[in-house]
Amino acid sequence: MPLPRLLTLIAAFCLTLGLIIGLVSSLTGLYSQVAWSASPLLANLLIFLIIVLLATLIFALFYYFRLLQRPGKVKGKRAINPKIPVVKSEAASENLKAIRQQVDRIQDEVARQALLLRAREIEANMARGNVRIVVFGTGSAGKTSAVNSLVGRMAGQVGAPMGTTEVGETYTLKLKGVDRELAITDTPGILEAGVAGTYREELARQLAARADLILFVLDGDLRKSEYEPLRTLAEIGKRSIVVFNKVDLYPDSDRDEILDRLRQRVKGFVSAMDVVAISANPQKFVLESGTIFQPDPDMMPLIRRIAAILRAEGEDLIADNILLQSQHLGDQARKLIDAQRRRAADKVVERFQWIGAGVIAVTPLPVVDLLATAAVNAQMVVEIAKIYGCELNIDRAKELALSLAKTLASLGIVEGVIQVVSRALQLSVAGFVLGKAIQAVSAAYLTRIAGKSFIEYFRHDQDWGDGGIAEVVQRQFQLNRKDEFVKAFVKDAIARVVEPLNIYQQEASELELEMPTELEPEPLYQRQSDDWENYSNKRNDEW
Repeated sequence: MPLPRLLTLIAAFCLTLGLIIGLVSSLTGLYSQVAWSASPLLANLLIFLIIVLLATLIFALFYYFRLLQRPGKVKGKRAINPKIPVVKSEAASENLKAIRQQVDRIQDEVARQALLLRAREIEANMARGNVRIVVFGTGSAGKTSAVNSLVGRMAGQVGAPMGTTEVGETYTLKLKGVDRELAITDTPGILEAGVAGTYREELARQLAARADLILFVLDGDLRKSEYEPLRTLAEIGKRSIVVFNKVDLYPDSDRDEILDRLRQRVKGFVSAMDVVAISANPQKFVLESGTIFQPDPDMMPLIRRIAAILRAEGEDLIADNILLQSQHLGDQARKLIDAQRRRAADKVVERFQWIGAGVIAVTPLPVVDLLATAAVNAQMVVEIAKIYGCELNIDRAKELALSLAKTLASLGIVEGVIQVVSRALQLSVAGFVLGKAIQAVSAAYLTRIAGKSFIEYFRHDQDWGDGGIAEVVQRQFQLNRKDEFVKAFVKDAIARVVEPLNIYQQEASELELEMPTELEPEPLYQRQSDDWENYSNKRNDEW
């Protein structure tokens, strides 16, 4: 406990003790004086009255102090609606602020505007503070009838066998004892057939995911096709009331049995108290007199449960949903930015894989030269890092490239790549360029694996993960060795590397160009890669 607070408590205790001692002393003196001058009975009565008055005064002070602190209505003043919990609303505001910063980096104009629009909707909901209730379920369960009965007026057509609500329609409702206005949305039915039904179901799921409270309407026992979406909504944090509708069609014993089964099936993610039975549109029947009688809807179990939840948890439901929506929107923004970065990084990898092939193509060594490809890969690492917002110097990039090159060799991936490329090229390439083509295309293949591995490294904030660099490299190798990819890759390599290599060697022979016979220092590899890139681009332009 802090020292100032401790000293304050000691001072308050001493003061209270002194007042009590003084009060006891005064009462003792008063008692002695009255008993001496009058009678002991009168003295006892007087002391008793004084104690009762003191107790009443203390109780009155305590009562009015608590009354002033209690939220809600105070006599003569209008009650103030409780505010959304500060911590959660502040967290949502911070998320929305971060989203605006992320949106500026999104290049897709349509996606950017959609995110901004959704962010404005969340801010508007936070400002209004209305409770958003979504009615969800199959088209034949009686969702629209339930909305009609809740709102107290017709809200859309009723009676079609597979439901008639094609778009989400929202109506307002005011419950007695609940300060906030309720916005009830009737959604399209799920599990409808056809393309249009699938589209409407997706719309219904989107509306449900944005709700503060969900009314999941059933017309019987819970089927597996209904259980899955209900469980999914609960897993993302949605509070649901399971509404067993059309109970007027069942005998009392069957109704009670179905209710018990429903509570057992949803046990663990929906409370037993949140499973209620209603009759939103009871069936007509003919009386003995021949008159057709239409019973009144029985909605009170649902209305009482909604009111109880909103009184106890209304503010938390709104706050939790706003926070959830802002977090979900932030995830969408991050996914868009990640996809955008990956596309840009893939272009860098594709460019450098052919540059790497060119370096090997103009380097007369009998094996794939990992030192040469590492020199090229260093610049690739710098460009990929820049895409992910990391400033990386060339020395650090060289370290990463060499480290990955050693990993490729130690895992036997170099030999594996050469075997894969050799088998593919032997079927397509003949002549004296085959050996050099295998080396060049293998270098491109290895550069691709390295580039894809570095993308994963920078995507995860410069972390190779629990399995380290070896696991990332192995995974990329497995992803890039599928037959379909290898065939497309080799076909592209023949056009970009093998054919230019053949022409390049013929022209070099005619011009009697001297090729290096020993391993050149690194600057030569950079010069060779630049020459090959210019040459390859020139040939592609000619084609």
